[in-house]
Amino acid sequence: MGKKIKLFDPSVGFEEQQVTQQVLKSHFWASGAGIGYVKKFEDSFKKYIDSDDCIAVNSGTAALNLALSLMDLKGKEVIVPSLTFVATINAILLNGGKPVFVDVEPHTMCVDPNQIEKLITKKTKVILPVHYAGMSCSLDKIEQICKKNDLVLIEDAAHAAGAKFMGKRIGSHGIIVCFSFHPVKNLAMPTGGLIAINDSGHRKMRDVLLARRWCGITNRNNFGYDVKEAGWNYYMNEISAAIGLVQLKKLDAMNSIRRQIAKRYSKEINLEGKMPFDENCSYHLYWIMVKNRKRFMEKMFNAGIETGIHYRPVHTMSLYKKNVSLPMTETAGKEIVSIPVHQNLSDTKVDRIIRGINENA
Repeated sequence: MGKKIKLFDPSVGFEEQQVTQQVLKSHFWASGAGIGYVKKFEDSFKKYIDSDDCIAVNSGTAALNLALSLMDLKGKEVIVPSLTFVATINAILLNGGKPVFVDVEPHTMCVDPNQIEKLITKKTKVILPVHYAGMSCSLDKIEQICKKNDLVLIEDAAHAAGAKFMGKRIGSHGIIVCFSFHPVKNLAMPTGGLIAINDSGHRKMRDVLLARRWCGITNRNNFGYDVKEAGWNYYMNEISAAIGLVQLKKLDAMNSIRRQIAKRYSKEINLEGKMPFDENCSYHLYWIMVKNRKRFMEKMFNAGIETGIHYRPVHTMSLYKKNVSLPMTETAGKEIVSIPVHQNLSDTKVDRIIRGINENA
């Protein structure tokens, strides 16, 4: 059978090990008292995506929560896909907003822009699309809808580090774009996230976010500081930032490998329901649609190939149970399967994965 093929597997080399040792030996691991890696990572990622500003945090969940805290969502609605990790929706609820679930497109699993406008009400404040699996949603259409209806575009780009839309990197479009650098992500850290800002008022936003990132602390001067509002403990640590700087340098190369694998999948997997190939996609995930999912995943497991489900639709969960019609989302919730697509897969392993799918699906 051979060695088990992992669904996710970060790239770890000598540079990651070396920089981790440097930070450990410095004895300064937190960003406030650190040796500057968090700021370096913010500046480097800002340059990479060409945004106005970047604020590093300790997770993609923290990024979403902080970003939405800027919106004063109490009593307001946020249009969002149900096919996402629950953290996207939790951030809306925790900031006093109401999620309004929208269906996805069958070929991308991203928000269907044609379904958005019919959901807009007087209470709608934000449209929150998810760049699912690293495939960009239709940002041009969504931006037009936001402009027409005076709504705010906030993007969940947890899967999309290095992805592009119309020649520009994801992170340079919406007013606020949230990234995740969890160990399974394309740019991996022990824990990490980031908020990118594209707005003329980005300096004011940055000041607010920096305070809320660390317990609301402002006007710090040696041992003195003030707190004008409550905040969280969301700052990124120096070890994560140092690893992130190394990962960022090789992100495009790693994403290129993912795209090469996805190209093979799109050509060689004998299924109609599968993720299309797109040169602009970062391919955090590669999904296929399988009728008897449980049996298929068991057969793949027995063949030594890990698979996953991303995700159970949030509107089917107890906290968010909604009697809404989302036909494509509900089909995906029953049939979608994630297969391995990462930079550590050899051609031989990709052959095994394709053969396993074609024999068992």
